[in-house]
Amino acid sequence: MKHKRLNRDAWGFSYYPYYQTRLDCEFFHGTVCLIRLTDGGENYWQMPRAGRVQVTGGGMCWLELIPDGENRVITVKYFPDGSHDPARKNYPAPADRRYPPSVWYVDITDGIEYDECGIAVYIDKYLDVIFTPEGDVKIDDRDELDAAFRSGELTRKQYDDALDECERVLDELCADIRKTDAWCAKIRQRIEEMIACGLPVTPCREVLERQGQEQG
Repeated sequence: MKHKRLNRDAWGFSYYPYYQTRLDCEFFHGTVCLIRLTDGGENYWQMPRAGRVQVTGGGMCWLELIPDGENRVITVKYFPDGSHDPARKNYPAPADRRYPPSVWYVDITDGIEYDECGIAVYIDKYLDVIFTPEGDVKIDDRDELDAAFRSGELTRKQYDDALDECERVLDELCADIRKTDAWCAKIRQRIEEMIACGLPVTPCREVLERQGQEQG
């Protein structure tokens, strides 16, 4: 199974403030990460209901949630604050107009580790759930999960656990997307308040390299 860093270095962004913190409050317990995409090209996925779905681009924010006791990483890819793609003709009013979500992407995981900089790293168990405010719900990479089980990379328990976690995601997050939107917006607001009060950028390798270049 692949190990993926939560600062999403594999996406090749040139620079992006990355915040990672522990959050314990009345509506969330776990690790919260926020990425501000300051630049970079726009990329899109195509979905049946939403149509062209933006996933990267300057001004967007990615909110990543690792809830305690669950084998998932929830990523909300937000449009720039207070806006959305006008091509999304069926886009509903967001739960919080400041934070309009473009798409959710949920990775099913097999645990969390931390790298030498303290950046959260999740063990990817192949299966993913993608959904949009317009009501698209897609289970992705089931073929990769099946192939990993057939090859012996995954045990029967790991395979069954991935399918069970996927079903929980569908029940808990996709059955009422409006409710999920509101929950994520509350978490986004809390982390934004923490940043405004001085939560520092997490010094991941990419940020340290950028700071060194600027100082040099």
